[in-house]
Amino acid sequence: MTELFVNVLSRLRWCFRAGSLRSFQSLILIIGFAAVSAMAQNQSPQRPAEITLRGTVLDVANHAVGGAAVTLAQKDVAGSTQTTTGADGAFAFAHLRPGSYTLRAAKPGSRSRMVTVSVSTGDQPQPIQLILQPSSAADHSSSSASPANPSASSADAMEFADQPNFAVAGVTDWTAVGGHGADISLRTSEALTRETLTLRPEDADSSAGSSGAAHVSEESLRAQLAKAPHSYAANHRLGMFCLRAARYREAIPLLDAASRIDPANQENGYDLALALEGAGDLSQAQEQVRRMLAMHDSADLHRLSGELDEKQGDPLNAVHELEHAARLDPSEQNDFEWGSELLLHRAVWQAQEVFRKGAEAYPKSARMLTGLGTALFASGLYDQAAVRICAASDLNPEDPAPYTFLNKIESAAPVPLSCAEPKLARFLEEQPNNALASYFYAMAIWKRRAPRHDPQASQQVESLLTKAVTLDPHCGDAWLQLGTLSFDQGNLQKAIGFYSKAVEADPQIVEAYYRLGVAYDRTGDAAKAKKEFELHEELEKKQAAAIEQQRREVKQFQIVQRNQTAAPKAH
Repeated sequence: MTELFVNVLSRLRWCFRAGSLRSFQSLILIIGFAAVSAMAQNQSPQRPAEITLRGTVLDVANHAVGGAAVTLAQKDVAGSTQTTTGADGAFAFAHLRPGSYTLRAAKPGSRSRMVTVSVSTGDQPQPIQLILQPSSAADHSSSSASPANPSASSADAMEFADQPNFAVAGVTDWTAVGGHGADISLRTSEALTRETLTLRPEDADSSAGSSGAAHVSEESLRAQLAKAPHSYAANHRLGMFCLRAARYREAIPLLDAASRIDPANQENGYDLALALEGAGDLSQAQEQVRRMLAMHDSADLHRLSGELDEKQGDPLNAVHELEHAARLDPSEQNDFEWGSELLLHRAVWQAQEVFRKGAEAYPKSARMLTGLGTALFASGLYDQAAVRICAASDLNPEDPAPYTFLNKIESAAPVPLSCAEPKLARFLEEQPNNALASYFYAMAIWKRRAPRHDPQASQQVESLLTKAVTLDPHCGDAWLQLGTLSFDQGNLQKAIGFYSKAVEADPQIVEAYYRLGVAYDRTGDAAKAKKEFELHEELEKKQAAAIEQQRREVKQFQIVQRNQTAAPKAH
């Protein structure tokens, strides 16, 4: 540009000397061209620097690994990009847009842990090191991923290249579910889902008192706080004592004081959110979680945020938060919570996918297998469901939870399930004084051997049911089945007595009223029969209305496949 203006100045001197009009016209054209060029140069946009993510794949001995597949995916964007490392173990992904990415490497027999990295305009991210480890040695701990320290990131339990191919696009009312809850399988599925949501990891109790304040007396903690009212430690310890005792209102001001003393402390901030949640202050708890997420991205915080969203009636955001938590830290807890949220909102096939991968990653997790069994049952795959529940019972034979699930599945299935009876027999053998063990095994025998036509089976079932009600007189279901057994044997008076015991033990057993009415009708007592039939009809309508209301309150997820257009959201 400088040369152009020098040339213009030279022509100007010549024009003045020559006095030529045509020369002046040429000069004007040159000056105009120079001005336009200057404006174009000054106004042309500066192209942003291209964002490139580089790194190296190493083995555990710190040697470069060539030929490793490196997969990159951007958060909330379907699909992924893959490249292969060179002989020096190096890889690069160019032309990246600003955002958050997950990165991992794999080679037959080995894989790296997943790393999360954020890239922004104008900044070149630091080189990443991915360490390949034998697949069997994958560490599923709850540590968080960090580009600066990839060895500390949590293992990618779900193969990233094999990530679920679905997305939750919206929610809708659940209105087409069989009409008034008459379907036994559907009701069983709903009951199994509710019980699945309550399952806890086996180490939950042992971790509850991990803090040093767990075994310190309240008096001592209050004395420490009185001596140092502005101490973070004193406020936090007493706040945690109250939190563990479920005294949430007392815990909140103490944890809040500790938070004001040390706002950056993640442990205390998380505990404060838990206290607010326990006290029912859900919006304040959510606000506390958001403040913490603004300072530090954490899988635990996203999981808690999802739990709070679900409680506040926003399941769509809840499932996204729980999926995000599982992506950041594919731990047993995060995968289970994500699968449970999908199951709760009737995305049963998608829940199967999450639970199945979770069960492969955590083969010692009984609740993951139970969740998978529940999802399979909801799809009508009764045999497959029973196999998973039976496997869960093998992990801890003393735990009654899998046997409870197994009994419900066996009762609702159209035919006996092959693995159910042996497992329920083991439950009784190991816990002979457990009323439920006797009842569950009795029902398994009943289903397989039809006591009505098998005197030996009838005697065995009656003995087991009698034992159940002896151990627990409030076992209404056992009383009901004793009545049915007596009715089938033609002993109506005995049946009436058992049915009456069932109603007394559990007034909510609808079937007991109906069967009692039938028994009275067979004995010719029409008045009592009519009364029982009326009670049955009244209670059945009441329970059906309650179930229908529960179903309407639970929104159903609308699912789309990856790379497909999402359906309009309905609320």
